[in-house]
Amino acid sequence: MARIILLGASGSGRTTQALHLRSLLNIPVISTSEILRLEMATATDLGMEVKSFIDAGEFVPDMLMIELMRLRLKMEDAQQGWILEGYPRTSFQAEELDFLLDELGCPLDHAIYLQASEETLMQRSRSRGGSDDTIEIIQKRIEQFLDLTIPLLEYYGYKQKLLTINGEYDLATVSARLEHGINLNL
Repeated sequence: MARIILLGASGSGRTTQALHLRSLLNIPVISTSEILRLEMATATDLGMEVKSFIDAGEFVPDMLMIELMRLRLKMEDAQQGWILEGYPRTSFQAEELDFLLDELGCPLDHAIYLQASEETLMQRSRSRGGSDDTIEIIQKRIEQFLDLTIPLLEYYGYKQKLLTINGEYDLATVSARLEHGINLNL
């Protein structure tokens, strides 16, 4: 059983490593975008509330996100562990998540930060070639991530849950360091 948060800017390898850990640990990857997409597909009041924020181009408020997390972490497939990708994004969300995990009796094992230079993040993001992967947009994403993430790293560092992995290396090296860092004896 493992409960892991994966942190990293776009281009850090976060999604790739989340999928790698999922295959090793046989636990779900829970991403914010997946939760929002699934909730909007429902015709529930909660789903319609989420859709109203998304349609207006706004962030879903923290308290609504934590309620969506509560519902998702209570699902059967998450009872043996999970990997959160893209959540939390702020130290407030991290604190609220800790309260939720205490309530559910499932404390966090690791908050893993895949650290990479701005140059690497820029290069990897540009190589994906998406329509929204212009230099200006990528740079803005990196700046926003760094602004929000420094307090988050300090929060998990203080809690002694933070593991920083150098994401500059090739996929196999980063994966091996990640496995070693969380003491996977596979």
